[in-house]
Amino acid sequence: MSGGVIDRELIYLDHAATTPMRAEAVTAMQPFLSDVYANPSGSHRFAREARRAIDEARDAVAGVLGCKPGEVVFNGGGTEGDNTAVLGAVRRLESKGLAARAVCSAAEHHAVLHCVGHVRGAVVGTDATGCIDAEQLGLELTRFAAADVVPVVSVMAVNNEVGNVTPIDDVSRVVRRSAPRAVLHTDAVQAACWLDLAPITKVVDLLTLSSHKFGGPKGCGVMFQRDGVDIEPLIFGGGQERDRRSGTHNVAGIVATAAALVATAAERTREVERIGALRVELVAGLTAIGGVSPTISADNSVAGIVHVCIEGIENEALLYLLDEAGLCASAASACASGAMEPSHVLAAMGVPRELARGALRLSLGHTTTRSDIHAAVDIIGTAVARLRAHARA
Repeated sequence: MSGGVIDRELIYLDHAATTPMRAEAVTAMQPFLSDVYANPSGSHRFAREARRAIDEARDAVAGVLGCKPGEVVFNGGGTEGDNTAVLGAVRRLESKGLAARAVCSAAEHHAVLHCVGHVRGAVVGTDATGCIDAEQLGLELTRFAAADVVPVVSVMAVNNEVGNVTPIDDVSRVVRRSAPRAVLHTDAVQAACWLDLAPITKVVDLLTLSSHKFGGPKGCGVMFQRDGVDIEPLIFGGGQERDRRSGTHNVAGIVATAAALVATAAERTREVERIGALRVELVAGLTAIGGVSPTISADNSVAGIVHVCIEGIENEALLYLLDEAGLCASAASACASGAMEPSHVLAAMGVPRELARGALRLSLGHTTTRSDIHAAVDIIGTAVARLRAHARA
């Protein structure tokens, strides 16, 4: 790096952690960083110009989500959205004198898991692909309904570590059948680049997105909150976002978020096909190294996430060598990168601890090229061979 700019010779396969900003988002953002700087909550014409930009961004996001503009809430990102959805729904139900219980899968992002734990909720197991066990979920919800407890259910659309896709419509049917009063939330942070969001939005009450996962800026996010679903705000203050999320609007970030989401949706079909082909090449190259096994099949995963377990190595040492060679990758969620303990997601899936210690996540995105894939395979193969030789010595 030089002067804060990433060396373009680096091979960046960590898009699930954050995606480079799209040109459309940068262009949309620039006027609101310098020229249109008024507070959109003001009453003068300059403020109205900023407020109009937010309204237009809200309309654009609603178009992608297939919802009403009034159901779009702009916030500070995926973690804030997940916290608001889980804690806000539980607290509002309890404020109405109802018994409420949060429920999630064991493979959720910690932004959900920690909230569910905070309110002493229930964690449901997963199958070998990382999807929530629908039968166990149904039994749990039926017990709650019998006890007159209203569940707040949170199930992610795409897992951030292994990339598995949860059939949210199936989950929704289980929830609506077993607990008709339940509030259903999905963390769709990893879904925007790979899945049409409108069908997901149709079957949930709350949905959260994080801008920097689809080419927008960090620190910005979106929450879909269905009309009639009442949750307590996480942030109180000036009453922005119809009292659902107070705080002066980040106009530049909101405009850029909308531009990135619209561009992502417009290119999704083509990009899924392109990235899917690169994924096939990447998996073939990795498995040819020997002792490398994909954690889940391509049929269960989005195109952009390749998760493998490599026998006979520890990922901490591997990631050091990859970094030295100019390859950006990860072992698990970026939020957990400081702790090299085996992933809770892999534990939930039943992956043996010894194998999980060799976990590697490579995530592709809109800037990924075929030359990136070929170079990554060469670098990983060299690093794995070096580590295995050292272990034998």
